[in-house]
Amino acid sequence: MAKKVVTLGEIMLRLSTPDFKRFVQADTFDVTYGGGEANVAAALCNYGLQGTFVSKVPDNAIGQAAINHLRRYGVDTQFIARGGKRLGIYFLETGASMRASQVIYDRADAAISEVDISEFDFDKILEGADWFHTTGITPALSDKSAALTEAALKAAKAKGITTSIDLNYRKKLWSKEKAREVMTKLCQHVDVCIGNEEDADTTLGFKSAGTDITKGELNLEGYKDVFKQMKDKFGFKYIASTLRESHSASDNGWSALVYDGNEFYHTKQYEVRIVDRVGSGDSFASGFIYGLVTGMAMKDAAEFGVAASAIKHTIPGDLNHATLNDVKELMKGDASGRVQR
Repeated sequence: MAKKVVTLGEIMLRLSTPDFKRFVQADTFDVTYGGGEANVAAALCNYGLQGTFVSKVPDNAIGQAAINHLRRYGVDTQFIARGGKRLGIYFLETGASMRASQVIYDRADAAISEVDISEFDFDKILEGADWFHTTGITPALSDKSAALTEAALKAAKAKGITTSIDLNYRKKLWSKEKAREVMTKLCQHVDVCIGNEEDADTTLGFKSAGTDITKGELNLEGYKDVFKQMKDKFGFKYIASTLRESHSASDNGWSALVYDGNEFYHTKQYEVRIVDRVGSGDSFASGFIYGLVTGMAMKDAAEFGVAASAIKHTIPGDLNHATLNDVKELMKGDASGRVQR
């Protein structure tokens, strides 16, 4: 029987400008749906696992469209609550060359922010689950969302289920002070922590001693120092971070680091030409989770995650539509991009 992974978070309507247009140029938007934890659930289904997504959406046609979107990819949506005012929206202007991508949020009063713990039966939701995953985006939405996230993590830990969180700090959603207060509490219940050095500093207060790891160069010793601090404080089983060398908005170097308290491992680096970078971190998280939950060694799980997320950069939309075979072929070294006949 396929491993079951439960994710909790918000799904949003995404409106993106076509053909690299700026917001002020666009008279149409491309429509899709996505969100960190929903993206993870869909990718895991794509790899053959059972992905279950927990959320709340409005009881209207837009909420139903978001659910239908996930169902297309095999995601179990039976535990999504209905109600609230609206579905959150985000607008995306895709950058190119030296022009950065831009995101504008319109998610105030979204259904998930007005959620109540009593709307979810975590005993039932987590029945038979092997893994629970969430992100730092969900607790940033409201105190109610933060309380729900904590309740879910506690319920998963009480059942002996492996838990993971992607720190994912969003400065447009909450302050550093609030993020640290809430995330420090949540991380007490986490086994696997995913997040870059900026997230670790902003949300948990960990800084590298004597080195600056925010300049774009890959200072691996700086990361190692931060990872050790995180391990010492929270006892995480694994800590992972993606590494992005941003040459421009179109071309990036992409790799990852993982640490288990003993071994500090840097994956292969891919040079990616970007079609759509949104969701790339979620793609790494889903790949890393896939590797660990199916029994891969830490290094192999990290390599799977970084290969999967490298492919995601080439795919429009929030979701990663890479197949298991796509990822495995890239891991074996086939990055030629030749037509497959």
